[in-house]
Amino acid sequence: MTPKHAPIRRSLPWLLAGLSMIGPFSIDAVFPAFPLIAARFDVDEVALQQMISVYLLTYAVMSLFHGAISDAAGRKPVIVAGMLGYALASAGAALSTSYGMLLVCRGIQGACAGAGLVVGRAVIRDSLEGEAAQRLMSQVMMIFGVAPVIAPMVGAQLLGLGGWHGIFWLLTGFTLLLAAWLVWKLDETHPPARRSRFAVKPLLAGYIAFGRDRPFWPLLISSSVNFAGLFLFIASAPQIVRELLHLSAQGFPWLFVPVVIGLVSGAWLSGRLAGRRGVGFTVNLGYAVMVLACVLHVGLALVFPQPRLPWSMLPLVLHGVGVQLAFPTLTLLLLDRFPHKRGGISSVQAFASLLLNGAVAGVLSPLLSGSLLQLALGASVMTVAGVLSWGWYQRVTRVPRVPPPRDIELQAQIAEPR
Repeated sequence: MTPKHAPIRRSLPWLLAGLSMIGPFSIDAVFPAFPLIAARFDVDEVALQQMISVYLLTYAVMSLFHGAISDAAGRKPVIVAGMLGYALASAGAALSTSYGMLLVCRGIQGACAGAGLVVGRAVIRDSLEGEAAQRLMSQVMMIFGVAPVIAPMVGAQLLGLGGWHGIFWLLTGFTLLLAAWLVWKLDETHPPARRSRFAVKPLLAGYIAFGRDRPFWPLLISSSVNFAGLFLFIASAPQIVRELLHLSAQGFPWLFVPVVIGLVSGAWLSGRLAGRRGVGFTVNLGYAVMVLACVLHVGLALVFPQPRLPWSMLPLVLHGVGVQLAFPTLTLLLLDRFPHKRGGISSVQAFASLLLNGAVAGVLSPLLSGSLLQLALGASVMTVAGVLSWGWYQRVTRVPRVPPPRDIELQAQIAEPR
């Protein structure tokens, strides 16, 4: 009996949902604590942004290896070890006596956090197929989409209880409980008979070989930058909420609720269009919506030099819809270039996207977060880069006028908000 036909525990959706929440909570829950951390360690806004970029950098690097390690050692040991490592890093962050120590702990958090999300998706593919996998992935997607809204509010509430330390102690306790639950309830879905030897050199050589495919680069760029424009606003949330909107720590939902509404709505619409309209239509529609959102971003920033609620935040809804319309189809096209190495190409795409987001958080956000107009122009440049890359791909190879491949579980996997 193969894992795909084995009984599935009722706890599996909740386990995977818990794993999916770690990433958003790691980034968004600490935003309300930025002023307290800055005062404690006497650092400026640029240094504070490194808490996000360091986390994303280590997350990106390890995303290249989590899947391959789980192919060799099994899914369950890698996920459990990742959660335990994350818990230790969170405790270290709470006990940090210097800003350097805090950044090191954030880097370890990033290196461990990806084990849950990356290997968790492999658990779904191991365990389920077809409509069952799609339903399970949709449930996990909803949790992933709601988590960014909950995280800043939880972080803001914890400031009154344990200061900024309380946020990291919460993450410590959550991942320790999750690790214990995984040990108890998670079944191994990748038995020894199906495992492969882990070797870094052949793995990296395979990744380098992807670059020899001509359509690879425009698809990789386009699928990576389309979220980066929206992430510029997410990474700049502390400055937008506190400095531009002049709100307290309770004001973060004004930014995150529109983002999540857009991402969840776009994911739903993308699923409705799958199989009904061609890939060219879906991607073009996604970029048209993103361009419209950028025009509104810039226009409202010019009309209202002092941001006004809710108008200044409403374009984020359209931006999120456009991102989720384009991203699934772009990723399907990228995966179709290497049908026998989908896991590898998925890791490369995740690495590129996370690396770019790290640069957005660590470099662009500190430079542009002084005004909504600067942020709007920065997001517009990245959106235009995505449009140009999509046009480059169309010139390199003719876009097929057929719906994306009917690979339901893969399509559900890549449609989740990031």
